[in-house]
Amino acid sequence: MATPATTSPAVTISIVSHGQLELVPPLLDQIDRFSREQVAKVVLTLNIPESDAPLAGAAWGFALERIENAQPKGFGANHNQAFERCATPWFLVLNPDIRFDGDVLAPLVALAAPDAGLLTPRIMEPGKREPEQHRDILTPLEILTRKKPGYARPAVPAWVPGLFMLFRAEAYAAVRGFDERFFMYGEDFDICARVQLAGWRLQVGEQLRARHDAQRASHRSSKYLYWHVTSLLKIWASGAFWRYRRLRRQAA
Repeated sequence: MATPATTSPAVTISIVSHGQLELVPPLLDQIDRFSREQVAKVVLTLNIPESDAPLAGAAWGFALERIENAQPKGFGANHNQAFERCATPWFLVLNPDIRFDGDVLAPLVALAAPDAGLLTPRIMEPGKREPEQHRDILTPLEILTRKKPGYARPAVPAWVPGLFMLFRAEAYAAVRGFDERFFMYGEDFDICARVQLAGWRLQVGEQLRARHDAQRASHRSSKYLYWHVTSLLKIWASGAFWRYRRLRRQAA
């Protein structure tokens, strides 16, 4: 399952804008500055109509392919659509509000184990001096206790959020990408579970950092909160959740 060595750009990046196009050029500038040699193409999806002004006159050292949706799609459907345009060994799902202070892609690809199907750096949230803690399997009890004193974080994460998910393209294709029944939220846990159930490893670059300019819409909008809650119910009703929970318990 190892990816052959290659000198060609190894990564296709998928970025989706939901009316956030002003966030994208600074991100593309940083990717160009730090990781240009790794990137074959960025697939930029405009999920809703918006002005092209933030992109006017800009150019980068990699191809930029745009998709303009006639109708808004969910998180997973947008990235699955972008994956159809991926011809590289690695496929990066990236939030438009992620920021970099150096090259993360080259060292992340370099440290990938042969069975690593999904990789991520540690994520720094605004105002925090330590990276976001590893996440345990998503259960009602875990949600209720994760912020309480004495909560034991796992040494190895059960899943990673969809801010920065570097997939081996072979693994992404093997699980048929994101489950499009999730419109927003929950699809990141689900695909982490299914990738690992398929025999691939989730690997973290513990010494690598990316910054997240957090946009927590679910705290401000009843619509986003509704999507969040219904996604949790879909997770707990899925066969993948229960098989993955059993797998984690067996490995403990």
